[in-house]
Amino acid sequence: MNLAAKRRSLARSVLLDRSLEELPLFRLSDAPDDAAISYMTEDGGRWRVLASPGDRLPGTFDQDVYIELMHRFHEAGEPADGALTFTLHAFLRSMGRQADGRTYEQLRGALTRLERTILQSEHSYFDTAVAGPADVSFTLLSSVMIERRRSRERDQLALFPTVVAAEPGEARVILSPTVRQNVAARHVVPLSVARYFSLPSPVARRLYRLIEVARVHDTVTWRVALDRLRDQLPLSQRYPSHLQRVLQPAHDMLKEAGVIREAVVRQHQREWFVDYVLAGRRPL
Repeated sequence: MNLAAKRRSLARSVLLDRSLEELPLFRLSDAPDDAAISYMTEDGGRWRVLASPGDRLPGTFDQDVYIELMHRFHEAGEPADGALTFTLHAFLRSMGRQADGRTYEQLRGALTRLERTILQSEHSYFDTAVAGPADVSFTLLSSVMIERRRSRERDQLALFPTVVAAEPGEARVILSPTVRQNVAARHVVPLSVARYFSLPSPVARRLYRLIEVARVHDTVTWRVALDRLRDQLPLSQRYPSHLQRVLQPAHDMLKEAGVIREAVVRQHQREWFVDYVLAGRRPL
């Protein structure tokens, strides 16, 4: 692969921490805010996402920010110190978002939230340092600094019509060493950034991430209990009929995007399952 082709490939793809992808982190429902997400793994481990006092849990916008952060980390060649520097304007545009006062505030809030939200594992998060599930607490970002432009710099922007006058400044963040360690050890899930952002639903985006975890195991089918899928996403709905109403549009989007061939919700005895047939792997 020549250098130009390699750069194009990097721009299209991202490597995500497989351990983190298997666990719930971002709220996908407009239910009343909870202070925590709690999840039990099949092996009896416990995973908790704890909101910072006075703040809410990470949500759908934060999920998109996380993907863009990991994309930039991958595109930068996975810097050893985990540091990423970017303007808020360029970051939002890369996400396909309009850059204005409202989205600037959303982005500042998301970055701060990802620095302050505690991710707590009790034998649930696979840590490559110990080659197994670990007892560890960490935040997705270990540091966030956002510098606004000095007033003199903002005044000078009027002299340059090609520069966006609303540009609020530059951010410098540091990705968690825990996550970086798993990525460096290639305990990862590859994802197409373009395909992710082309999906119009936050539920479809989260399902895409989870389905790619199943694909890593070289399987073409994946059966998951409906209750477990609800908790992994996570969703607030409890009844199978309500869950199906939320999942069906996401399934249709994933079929149209070529991620899955089929998704069938069925009942076996008293338990409900979702059977997925994965589409063939497509170039990132």
